[in-house]
Amino acid sequence: MSSRRQLNRGQARQLMDTAYLAAATALLWVALYYLPVGSPLFRLALPLPLALLQLRHGWRCAVEGLVVTALLLVALMGPIRGPLVVFPYGLLALWLGWCWRARAGWRSSWWLSWGVGSLISAAGFLVRVAVLSVLVGENLWVLITTAAAGLLEKLAGWLGMAASIELAQVQLAALALVWVQNVIVVLALHAVAYWIFPRLHSPIPEPPDSLRALVALDPL
Repeated sequence: MSSRRQLNRGQARQLMDTAYLAAATALLWVALYYLPVGSPLFRLALPLPLALLQLRHGWRCAVEGLVVTALLLVALMGPIRGPLVVFPYGLLALWLGWCWRARAGWRSSWWLSWGVGSLISAAGFLVRVAVLSVLVGENLWVLITTAAAGLLEKLAGWLGMAASIELAQVQLAALALVWVQNVIVVLALHAVAYWIFPRLHSPIPEPPDSLRALVALDPL
């Protein structure tokens, strides 16, 4: 008689965590697209379930969770909008989980996870802008460059400079705006994970002394 392979307790928990946390990520992505309120909170929460999955079970399980999330969203939202969750939220979750899983050493440095994470998030934002521009048939990057041009004009007015603004300066200012926004978002992700994950028995590394004051006041 052939014996059936049974899952042990650890494997069953890993399977359950992968299913639930992948589904939670997919629900957050759907809510981000279709609910008129709560967009900043959804953006902040999106990378956390898969990062938590990687903290608990390792990078292989996190990659499986990201694949499950993408397949679920393809079924719910179509083959273009669904996989966009990978850029940047899926990749950012994998990066943060990889760094946070290290309890010591260079990988556990907040400066590394924060700095590279902000670049991943900014690059993913640009990918989403490009894809959505194709979908809507309009160059959405123009909206960002318009905001950057307005900012540069205000700065020039404050400084008493009447020089004309060149296109290259506007493009650099737009990229800087995107990067600064993502620097703030990724730092906020670190703070939220530092507050929440210890309560889920998956703490992340301690922040450096220079950043401790920003995250020491736990609102939870």
